[in-house]
Amino acid sequence: PQAAVAATARLAPGVAVGAFAVIEDGVEVGEETQIGPQVYVGGGSRIGRSCLLYPQVVIREGVTVGDRVIIHSGTVVGSDGFGYARDAQGRSHKVPQVGRVIIEDEVELGANVTVDRATLGATRIGRGVKVDNLVQIAHNVVIGEGSIIVAQAGIAGSTEVGRHVTIAGQAGLVGHLKIGDRSVIGSQAGVAEDLPAGAAVLGSPAVPHMTAKRIWAACAKLPDLLRRVRELERRPGAGADRTGQEEPER
Repeated sequence: PQAAVAATARLAPGVAVGAFAVIEDGVEVGEETQIGPQVYVGGGSRIGRSCLLYPQVVIREGVTVGDRVIIHSGTVVGSDGFGYARDAQGRSHKVPQVGRVIIEDEVELGANVTVDRATLGATRIGRGVKVDNLVQIAHNVVIGEGSIIVAQAGIAGSTEVGRHVTIAGQAGLVGHLKIGDRSVIGSQAGVAEDLPAGAAVLGSPAVPHMTAKRIWAACAKLPDLLRRVRELERRPGAGADRTGQEEPER
């Protein structure tokens, strides 16, 4: 009785709505879905069957959520994409974000995830995608079916992630990329180029994982290498060229 449900909202049989939840005009909620306390569902959104929205989830207007979706507390779906245009004086003017978000069946979004609405068209999270806590998914991003995104990763606008991709914790992807199916992006990787199907990358900037391991192994030897160079420089004649003349200082 403490929830606020608009008269034009349609709730199917078996829907449970927690205290202080708000369901706006034109919302449709499928059978057996549970909407926790203090959840907000914006006008015109559609929530499928057997979904679970934990307390304080925000579903903005015009969002579509499929069946058997789980969304954890603090997550915001459909917030404005980050889009601004600068004028000649350097002032930033907001670009209207009038697209929407589509979350397909059997997706799970962890706590405090943000999924931005598209500038135009749709931001789409594919069937069976699992997203950990504190992940940022920007406007017009597409995440392919069965992909996994681990905590604190960020995906910039209009990047397309293929099917069954793994993005590990704190990885960052710049905008307008295409990430091939079954790619694996390691923790803290910085991806700035398209990746082919089956790629496995590490590091920032991201490189193939075996190359990254060789780089890390070489870096571990740098202190010893620097010591050896200094020892060589202290030897008599270390500064002489092949003619025996001292090289001028540079």
